[in-house]
Amino acid sequence: MRKTMAGLFAGVGLMWACGTSAQAQELTIFWAEWDPANYLQELANQYEAETGVKVTVETTPWSDFQTKAFTEFNAKGSAYDLVVGDSQWIGAASEAGHYVDLTEFFTKHNLTQVMAPATVKYYSEYPANSKKYWSVPAEGDAVGWSYRKDWFEDPKEMEAFKAKYGYDLAPPKTWAQMRDIAEFFHRPDQKRYGIAIYTDNSYDGLVMGVENAIFSFGGELGDYQNYKVDGIINSEKNVKALELYRELYGFTPPGWAKSFFVENNQAITENLAAMSMNYFAFFPALVNEASNPNAKVTGFFANPAGPNGEQFAALGGQGISVISYSKNQEEAMKFLEWFIKDETQKRWAELGGYTASAKVLGSPEFQNATPYNKAFYETMFKVKDFWATPEYAELLIQANQRIYPFVTAGQGTAKEVLDSLAADWNATFKKYGRNK
Repeated sequence: MRKTMAGLFAGVGLMWACGTSAQAQELTIFWAEWDPANYLQELANQYEAETGVKVTVETTPWSDFQTKAFTEFNAKGSAYDLVVGDSQWIGAASEAGHYVDLTEFFTKHNLTQVMAPATVKYYSEYPANSKKYWSVPAEGDAVGWSYRKDWFEDPKEMEAFKAKYGYDLAPPKTWAQMRDIAEFFHRPDQKRYGIAIYTDNSYDGLVMGVENAIFSFGGELGDYQNYKVDGIINSEKNVKALELYRELYGFTPPGWAKSFFVENNQAITENLAAMSMNYFAFFPALVNEASNPNAKVTGFFANPAGPNGEQFAALGGQGISVISYSKNQEEAMKFLEWFIKDETQKRWAELGGYTASAKVLGSPEFQNATPYNKAFYETMFKVKDFWATPEYAELLIQANQRIYPFVTAGQGTAKEVLDSLAADWNATFKKYGRNK
């Protein structure tokens, strides 16, 4: 039925009252298929209630998230208005013109102070130290650890551990202690094992796992500004870190050569391991009695320190970017302005999203909300990340090809592996004219 002119004007007035425009009343955000995307949809529903703008969080399995996103980007498609993209994408996406430059937005809203510094550095800024920003920190994440409190607090176990190692059994403060504890609880005859670590080499699982050791041993992957790797990726610190990671693999459950976040949670829920590495984003399932029968006896700790006291963790998580091919960029920027508000970030954290807001992270309400939030807060101020250069995917493949046979099968030595990786990376950077 044709509307009357009065009705039409009334509709326009309603849109103005809601703060929306006639052109953009829908936004699509693209992300991987996991719980945080569901939490973001809940948050987006609140935005719709406040503004009238419908926001849909479209998801796809992690296995094809990168492929599907870049296929759309390279086609200059407008299917998505925003994307919650992996931190490693920022170089490739910004240099190719897929992301809108958010530097002015960062300055206007003082986001370098509002968000935790490490999240700005790794989710948002590219090139390194350029003060150019392409994403707003959205889903903060990093690697932490879960453990079986009942195993650790058993008086007989505590007594036996103290007698063997000379110090009290407790969540490890150092990687050396973690190695001792993994050895102590490794009892294949009882189908009880010491530790669960990342070993999956299909994307970034194994490399992220090894990074936890490398960074905490005081090592680095390379000189990010000058694309130098000689003497850095194959440093003595990194050699020792990789050797210890290989040693820890010897204390994992059987069949642990292709393990990532699903298996590492199962190590706790299925009574397999004393300790388990995983991203904090997967810990909610471990405090839920419906998904973890051991929820009441599961504890959490931050990634331990290395031999010289350095304590860092591999960064996970993503920033949210505006796609340059979107026809709704103005509305997308309005959504980001709403997303960064203190009250929105507080709600994001309450829903289960991992806020990167320094204010929310530091609040007692956040730190006491779950058994693992305090460890998450501590970790998000001491995280480091993989290369974010456009050729990161090649670098990652090369790292997997070199490191995986050593960690899971003991092929070669740690020094040989890292020397070969340095040569691989040098060749890749030379191919792309990075390290002239």
